Amino acid sequence: MTGVRRVQSNSPWEEAFGSARAVAAGDRVVVGGTTAFRGDVLHGEGDPYEQARTAFANALEALGEFGLGADSVIRTRMYLTHARDVDDVGRAHREFFDSVRPVTTLVVVSGFVDPRILVEVELEAFREVPQGAPS
Repeated sequence: MTGVRRVQSNSPWEEAFGSARAVAAGDRVVVGGTTAFRGDVLHGEGDPYEQARTAFANALEALGEFGLGADSVIRTRMYLTHARDVDDVGRAHREFFDSVRPVTTLVVVSGFVDPRILVEVELEAFREVPQGAPS
């Protein structure tokens, strides 16, 4: 597929599942499910606020590969394992996106591939692509 660029991270699940951390196609960049793992280390174990902060930082790092930041984000999705963590995760989201105000979805799920994960996030961003420019 031409005009599509993919970015990998060091997530072991990307290799196991055959996926990318982020994909740019035209004027959209999508960052897939991102957790608080950095390498083999889960940051903020047991702390939904710290996990959310680290997950958003990891997802924004992937956007940075395309020259984008939080101000380009138009949609966020947050998946939590416990409804009790909504306020903590919401506070972390606000710290990154308060001035941006992306469309946001928050869903409580039954769990993740690693039971220590409390939060997983996704981002969608918009970027200006000049006519005739490669993606």
